[in-house]
Amino acid sequence: MGRKMGPTPAKTSKKKNRGRREVSSSCTPKMAAAAESKAGKSPEELLCAAAEYGDAEAITGLLAEGADPTHFDASGLTPLMHAAAGGHAAVVQLLLDAGAPWNALSPTGNSAGDLASDSATFDLLLDHALRSELVLGTVARRQAGPADSPAESYLESRVSFSEERVMDADSKAVMMEWERPLMEAHARAVCSGGKVLNVGFGMGLVDTAIQRYEPEEHTIVEAHPEVYARMLKLGWGEKKNVKVVFGRWQDVLPQLGSYDGIFFDTYGEYYEDMREFHQHLPKLLKPGGIYSYFNGLCGDNAFFHVVYCQLVALELANLGYSTQFIPLPVKDCLSEEIWNGVKQKYWQLDTYHLPVCQAESEPEQ
Repeated sequence: MGRKMGPTPAKTSKKKNRGRREVSSSCTPKMAAAAESKAGKSPEELLCAAAEYGDAEAITGLLAEGADPTHFDASGLTPLMHAAAGGHAAVVQLLLDAGAPWNALSPTGNSAGDLASDSATFDLLLDHALRSELVLGTVARRQAGPADSPAESYLESRVSFSEERVMDADSKAVMMEWERPLMEAHARAVCSGGKVLNVGFGMGLVDTAIQRYEPEEHTIVEAHPEVYARMLKLGWGEKKNVKVVFGRWQDVLPQLGSYDGIFFDTYGEYYEDMREFHQHLPKLLKPGGIYSYFNGLCGDNAFFHVVYCQLVALELANLGYSTQFIPLPVKDCLSEEIWNGVKQKYWQLDTYHLPVCQAESEPEQ
């Protein structure tokens, strides 16, 4: 549940991927560039070749002459992807400075960060991506006006229930049974006694797990009317330690108190919505309390996922919280059959990174 929307790929090549070219060890960058030039290549093709060979001098000259750093070659790769795959950090920096998009995707769905062949190049791309998203996020918030969010449409639409999943009207999964082990791990992280808050019921996986820890008080916020009705039908409103609050979390904040553990997992909202929720953590989370959220950010691209894990950690740090990510293998939980009838595979990675957040001024438990 809570498939947050992360970065929009700058551009995706539609061309068939014909694979990477093999580079002879006896071929120097200048020899390669000269050979390409003799073949009558375009400036962009020369740029891709120079990036693959790591020829910073040629890159500088081609960019100065107007070669487009956003170009996709016949293999569907950009100059930045070629440079990253070759581990040419200096060339990567030149291309980024020239405006090469870090979030462009190859035909196989890989970005330059996914293709980076060494840690220095990977870290350079990660740092650039983080700075870009921080700046763009700030600009977007300043320019944002009133608009309907995807959550509004979801809350007004029908949902369907089965033993294995909850689906929205567009055949996209709101929550699926394969997430149960993750939800049990989240419950374990946020349940250390006292009062617990969960935002987003879905199938009730995390709330079922939370109940096993017998919290003093268990508050559940759910905004979808059909999910809420199903909750009541299943008896959640009759449990002695459970308080069910119907409505969008943005609207019911005045009804909430402070909690020892908080889990956040809404559906159909943007990352900006979760960022807004984080602004309320100082009031909602008690000293020493634990906060966690469903980390479905960019679950279809490994590099984008790392970028957003680090972005959330940075922004929570600005609020005074430290974040630890616990790796949980999920590959064995995700057979192809699981996605039958589901319009979008919202998770395609082998490892899930469970976030555990706590105030930095509090001692670790």
